[in-house]
Amino acid sequence: MKRLRFLITGILFLLYFFIISSVQAQDNKTIILRDTAVESPITGATFQYGDQSGISDEEGQITYQVLDQENMHLSHISYGTWILTADALASAESPMVFHRSSSAVSLFPVTIISVRPKTEESKVLDLDFQEKMAHDAGALLTQTPAIGTIRKGGNYGFDPVLRGFKYDQLNIVMNGSQSATAACPNRMDPPTSQMAPNMIDRIEILKGPYALRYGAGFGGTINFVANDPRFASSTTSFGRLSGGYETNGQLLRSEAMVGLRGEKYETNLYGSWSQGNDYTTGQASTVQADFKRVSFGGQVNFKLASNQTLQLSANKNVARDADFPALGMDLRDDDTWMFQASHKVTPVHSNLQSWTTTLFGSFVDHLMDNGLKPLNPRMMNAATNAKTNNYGGRMEGIWNTGSGKWFTGADVRIENARGIRTREFLMGPNAGKVLYDNAWQNSQISKAGLFTEYKFPIDRYRFVFSGRVDLNHAMLSNADQEFTQHYDQTTNTQLNPNIALGGLRYFDHGMTVGLWLGHARRSGSLTERFINYFPVGQDPYEMLGNPMLRPEKNNQVDLTYEWKTVQSALNVDVFAAYMTDYISSVIQKDLNPRLPMSPGVRKYMNIDQALKTGIEIRWKQNLTRSLSHQIAFAYTYGQNLKLDEPLPEIAPFDVRYRLAGSFFQQKFRPEVQFRYVSAQDRISSEFGETITPSFSLLDLHMGYTVTQNIGINVSVNNLLNKGYYEHLNRSVRGSKNPIYAPGRSFLFSFNVRF
Repeated sequence: MKRLRFLITGILFLLYFFIISSVQAQDNKTIILRDTAVESPITGATFQYGDQSGISDEEGQITYQVLDQENMHLSHISYGTWILTADALASAESPMVFHRSSSAVSLFPVTIISVRPKTEESKVLDLDFQEKMAHDAGALLTQTPAIGTIRKGGNYGFDPVLRGFKYDQLNIVMNGSQSATAACPNRMDPPTSQMAPNMIDRIEILKGPYALRYGAGFGGTINFVANDPRFASSTTSFGRLSGGYETNGQLLRSEAMVGLRGEKYETNLYGSWSQGNDYTTGQASTVQADFKRVSFGGQVNFKLASNQTLQLSANKNVARDADFPALGMDLRDDDTWMFQASHKVTPVHSNLQSWTTTLFGSFVDHLMDNGLKPLNPRMMNAATNAKTNNYGGRMEGIWNTGSGKWFTGADVRIENARGIRTREFLMGPNAGKVLYDNAWQNSQISKAGLFTEYKFPIDRYRFVFSGRVDLNHAMLSNADQEFTQHYDQTTNTQLNPNIALGGLRYFDHGMTVGLWLGHARRSGSLTERFINYFPVGQDPYEMLGNPMLRPEKNNQVDLTYEWKTVQSALNVDVFAAYMTDYISSVIQKDLNPRLPMSPGVRKYMNIDQALKTGIEIRWKQNLTRSLSHQIAFAYTYGQNLKLDEPLPEIAPFDVRYRLAGSFFQQKFRPEVQFRYVSAQDRISSEFGETITPSFSLLDLHMGYTVTQNIGINVSVNNLLNKGYYEHLNRSVRGSKNPIYAPGRSFLFSFNVRF
C-alpha cells in the first residue's frame, strides 16, 4: 500500500511538474537578432526586460518570459540602443527574427539624416522626397538647427557651419574616405556641392573631435554614406523617377535611378538635372540666382566570393552659369569627376571581422568670370580658371576582441590646387593691358595618417577610445615672387596627434548619459597657407596665405543625455571647446592690395585663445498613432579671448517645431513646420559684421501616396512671405545689403518607383 501511495504521489508530482513546465514554456519565447545587411547573428547584445536581463547567445537568440505591457531595452557596442515594444514581443512567433543595422558611429554625439529609403523595400513614400532632387547636398544639412550654411550665391554653393566650425575645420567625406577640394578660392564649389544627393543613403553628422577614423575632424565630421551593396537570389530590376517645380525662382528639378541586381552583382545608374532663375524675396526685391546643374554616374557591386565584395563608383557633376551676387565673379563652368573603388573581406577569421581597402580620386575643373555681372561702366574683364585634385587611399580592419570591437587602419590623402586669374583692363590708364595673378601657386598638401578606435562595454557602461596621428606636408611648385618675399620658406611639415575618450552610462527606463573628451590638432588648409592676394574672406579684404601657420588646437568636451520611451525621445548635448593657436586673419596696413576696390590686405595668423560653447536639444513625441511632433533648438557662443570680442560667423539661437500627421493607412501625410531665429547681436566688429534681426517662418507640406509606387507632394515655403536673411549670408558685392532668402514659394513634386 505504501508503494502504491508512493507511486501515485510520484505520478501526481510529475504531472504537476509537467503542467507547470508546459505553462511556463507557453510564456517563454525566443527572438533572434540579426544584422540587416549580412544576416549574421548579433551576439553579445544586452537586454533589460522588467526584472529579466541577459545577453544574446552565439546564434543571436534571447529567451524571455512574456510580461504584460513591458518593453525590452537592448544595447550593443556596434548596433547602439533600441527598444522592442510590448506589442511586438507579445505577438512575436517563437522564434521571431528581428533585424538591426550596424552603426559604427552609434556611441558618438551624432545626428543622422536619412535621405533615402531603399526603393524596393519602402512601402510608404518619403514625405520630403524632393530632397532627393536637391542639386546641392549642403542644403540637406540645414534640417538640423546645429548646422547653418554660408550663402554667397542665390541657389548654389551652400557651405556648412557646425557649431561655428567651418571650411577645413570640418572633415567632409563620402563613405568615410573620399572628398573634393574647392577649386574656386571663394568656395563657390565647396565639397558638399559635389556630393550627389540621389546617390546618398544617409548623412552622419559626427559632432566634435571624437570620431577619428575618417580623418581629423577638428570641429566635426560630415560623412555622406551611399547605399550598401545588396544582392538577390534571382535577377531583379528596380528604379525610380522624380520631378518637381518651385514657383519662386522657376526651379525645375528631376532625378532618376535604374538598377539591376543578381546573385553576384548589383548595378545602379543615377542621373539628375536642375535649373533655376532669379527669385523674389519677401520684400519684393530680386536676388540673382540663376544656375544649371547636371549630375550622372553609376555604382557597380560585385560579390567576388561568399565573403568578398568589390564596389566601383564614378560620377560627374556639371554646373553652368551660377550667379554669386556676393562675389566679384560668377561660376561659369564647373566640371568634376569623382571615382572610388572599395574591396571588402568579411569575415577574414574568427577575430578579424572585416578588412576594407579603398582608393578614391576627385578632379575639379572650375572657371569663373565677371561676364554675367551687370557692370556699367565695365572697367575690366576678369576670369579665373582653377583646377584641384584630391586623391588617396584608405584601409581599415575591424577586430572582435571578446565583448569589444577594435578599429585600426591607415589613410593617405593628397590635394593640390592651381589657377591663374586674368585681368583685362578695358578703360582707364591701363586700358589694353592684361595682368595675370597666380592665385593658388600650384600648392599641395599631403596627409598620411594612422588611426585606431576601441569600443568596449563594462556592465552598463560603454567606452570608446580614439587615437590618430597625421603627418602633414605642404609645399609650393610655382611660387609667386612677391609671395616668397614675405616668407623665408614655403615648405612645411607638421605632426598632428589627436586623441579622444568617451563613455556612456545606461540607466533604467531608457536613460543614457555620456561624457566625451577630445584633443585635436589641424594644420592650415591650402587657402590659409598659400592663397595669394585674393578676397576670399567674409569682408572684401584680400587674403594672404601664411605657410608658417602653427597647427590650431581644439580641446573639447561634450556632455550628452538621452531618454527614450516607446512614445517619446529626448536628446540633450552641451559642449565647450577651448582653442589655442586659432587660425584667423589680421589686417596688414603695410601691404597693398592687387585690386583697387579692395580696402586692404589680411594675413592669416594664429590667435592665442578662442572659446566656443553651446547646447542642442531635440524632443520628439508621438501624440497619437497618427500624429507626432518634434521641437529642436541649438545655440552657440563664440568668443575671441585675445580681442575680447565675439568670433565671426556664429549662427544665432535657432528653434524648429514640427507637427506631422499620417492618415488613411499612411497615405496622406500633412506637416506644419515653424522656425524661429533670434537676433544675432554678438557680432565681430573686427570683420565688419552687423546685427542680424530675428525672424520666424511657417512652412506647410502635404504628401499623398496615390499607389504603392506613385506619390505626390505639395509644399508652401515661407507661407507668410517674410523678408529675412540668415546671419551667415554674405552681403551683395559692393553694398552692405545681405542676400535675402526667398519669399513665399509653392513646390510641386512627384515620385514613381518600380
